[in-house]
Amino acid sequence: MKRWIKWTVGAVVGILVVACAAAAVGWNMASSRMTRQVKVDVKPVAYVEDAQSLERGKYLFESRGCVDCHGANGGGRTFVDDGALKIAGPDITKGGATAQYQPVDWVRAIRHGVKKNGTPAMIMPSEDYNRFTDADLASLVAYVRSLPPQKGAAAVVQLPPPVRILYGFGAIKDAAEKIDHTLPPQQPIPAAVDAKHGAYVANMCIGCHGEHLSGGKIPGGPPHWPAAANLTPGDGTVMTRYKDAAAFQAMLKSGKRPDGTKIEVMPFESLSKMNDLDAQALYAYLKTVPPRPAGGR
Repeated sequence: MKRWIKWTVGAVVGILVVACAAAAVGWNMASSRMTRQVKVDVKPVAYVEDAQSLERGKYLFESRGCVDCHGANGGGRTFVDDGALKIAGPDITKGGATAQYQPVDWVRAIRHGVKKNGTPAMIMPSEDYNRFTDADLASLVAYVRSLPPQKGAAAVVQLPPPVRILYGFGAIKDAAEKIDHTLPPQQPIPAAVDAKHGAYVANMCIGCHGEHLSGGKIPGGPPHWPAAANLTPGDGTVMTRYKDAAAFQAMLKSGKRPDGTKIEVMPFESLSKMNDLDAQALYAYLKTVPPRPAGGR
């Protein structure tokens, strides 16, 4: 009996030693991955300053999630502070992280998820913005560059040990790994209440709901966050709650389901600013995507 106990204790100790060693390797690999150089072929998009572009840029900044991470004034914002997990978007005004940016640097960060120094822009959901047309990208940049300088802080990316280790081993990917950097910029699409324009709008949903919009746990998110909803059509998906575009649009505006219950985690500060045309086009597109089982991302 004593020999059996010794063997059991020895096995447990051995497993713990291997687990600790693996954790240490993953931790160090995370540091290497965060500071790796990501080579992308970036073509600059020229600056614009006309009133129409600034207006469009303001709309995109407010409705596509930028305000949720960087604040309404662009001065930065802590948007996750959950114990060991703390994430803050940096000041992106003239006095902040983008102070020395040239046109090519804006494209590299927004479209490719890579900072000016060539390292990954951690947390930045560039997969949502990779398909911006040149005109929309230029408009967004124009608006951000027009914001008064703030005295905001730098980015904060404080990951809990399990998340950091999983990232180190590649189980959680940053945006620069998810994006197909060889794709040419999206060509302009006429703004209309149709699925084609809705597909363009839906790019903003990829970071949380996945490439195929079928949802699932958000990689790297706090454990208590609910899984992102399955936005594809079919029985059992959230889309069955929204019988028409008006009901869907009401949810975006209010942050509540048709039964009045509050939806958690979704960036309604931005989504509530989406105009009628974009909201209705998004609904039209979501009704056409192929049905998928929940959690397939």
